[in-house]
Amino acid sequence: MMKRLAAAALVAAAGIGLVACGSSDNSTTSQGARTAVLEDSSPVPVADNPTATLPVTVKSFDGVDVTITDNSRIVAADRYGTLATTTVALGLGDNLVGRDTAAKFPSVADVPVVTVGGQSLNTEAILDLNPTVVLTDTSIGPKSVQDQLRAAGVPVVFFDPTRTLEGVPSQLQAVADALGVPAQGAALVDRTESEIAAARDLVPDEGDPLKIAFLYMRGSAITMIGGEGSGADSLIEALGATDAGTASGITQQFVPITSEALIAAAPDALLMMTDGLASIGGIDGLEKVPGIAQTPAGKNKNVVDMEDGVLLSFGPNTGRVMAALAEAIYAPGGS
Repeated sequence: MMKRLAAAALVAAAGIGLVACGSSDNSTTSQGARTAVLEDSSPVPVADNPTATLPVTVKSFDGVDVTITDNSRIVAADRYGTLATTTVALGLGDNLVGRDTAAKFPSVADVPVVTVGGQSLNTEAILDLNPTVVLTDTSIGPKSVQDQLRAAGVPVVFFDPTRTLEGVPSQLQAVADALGVPAQGAALVDRTESEIAAARDLVPDEGDPLKIAFLYMRGSAITMIGGEGSGADSLIEALGATDAGTASGITQQFVPITSEALIAAAPDALLMMTDGLASIGGIDGLEKVPGIAQTPAGKNKNVVDMEDGVLLSFGPNTGRVMAALAEAIYAPGGS
């Protein structure tokens, strides 16, 4: 109990909120549809403009040794916003001159976006920013652009594109090492691990684990359920629940939603990205997806959504994200 009280204090201190989302029936809102909220999704820097120890040579994830001599103009671009978020959390936000569209927290609102259409890099646009280092991974591309940047003499460091809870500490430290601030990386790892541990303490000890399915949707054209390796599976398990997709036998990261897949998964709750839920018309639209109404989650409208750019970023905000989700999933009146 004391651990849960202490963890609850973290929720309040981190500016984590919980709001009802679009249910047409108020009697079901408290037990079902709700949004997990970070009042400010901007990461808190562990230092103010730390002095870097450069030059440094690091092993890029693609196997290339890359030497960084200057971190004064950083472009950070991946599909999830993780690298830009980490750069700011290390105290180097003033050095960030280019970002991806997923990194849309308030403190980088004025930093130019370098990803055309959300996930495509443009060589000329990046070179116009005169970057001294580019942080990226294979979740974004095309690879020819990253190669062209290297050919132009820009140090380009690739990082592991896999996003899992277990990979957070090593990813944070790898970015810090590449930017010449390893001590700040160690401090950020310590803080993030403490926040993750506190979030785990918010999970109730009693009762059987909930079964939660992660649904990825972009209108009616893209409707997917997560399985093993989706990233959401490790987040769900860290929150004391069972990933319904994996438990039902889905061995791929994502598969198309079918009535059979949903009924087999039988989730008690659904986890979604906020924009994805909105893209199908909110809760009312979700109920029209074949198979949803036949699940316990569908019957109870037990849906938790969270902002797209933070839910699966697995960066320095991970502990805060987990705390917000735990508060939403296990809130009074929740399933």
